[in-house]
Amino acid sequence: MGFALSTMQLTSPAFAAGGHIPAKHTGEGQDVSPALAWRDAPANAKSFAVICHDPDAPLVTPGRYGYVHWVLYNIPGSATGLAEATGEHTQGVSDFGKLGYGGPMPPEGHGAHHYFFWLLALDAELDLPQGLGMWELLERVEPHTVAMNRLVGTYRRD
Repeated sequence: MGFALSTMQLTSPAFAAGGHIPAKHTGEGQDVSPALAWRDAPANAKSFAVICHDPDAPLVTPGRYGYVHWVLYNIPGSATGLAEATGEHTQGVSDFGKLGYGGPMPPEGHGAHHYFFWLLALDAELDLPQGLGMWELLERVEPHTVAMNRLVGTYRRD
């Protein structure tokens, strides 16, 4: 997959870039997705997708690594963010084996993990089916990705 990093900005009122993700948004808390906001999306963005991925997770399978916490897509191009605990749009399957968000929950004593919340701007409305995993989603949206950027937060369990 090619990359289309851009000047598009992704933020959250729950945590600063590089900051600690509050327990509320983790498997130790209420396990609800954080609110997200974005700006400076390209004018040709017709839809968006969001992924949360932990590359620090000690899981490696052929061609894949880390742990997927959230896959969300079919977000309209008019959107500029997501509400906390959103149930809107189309949910994909996380590595927890369920639809929707599953918050950070690194192994105890494993140190801080980095959680990459990726925002992808797409040049088409793809009307993708519910239940895609991250890798399936990326295969389908790659030809349509016109911009992407990320917000990274950290979480650790001691």
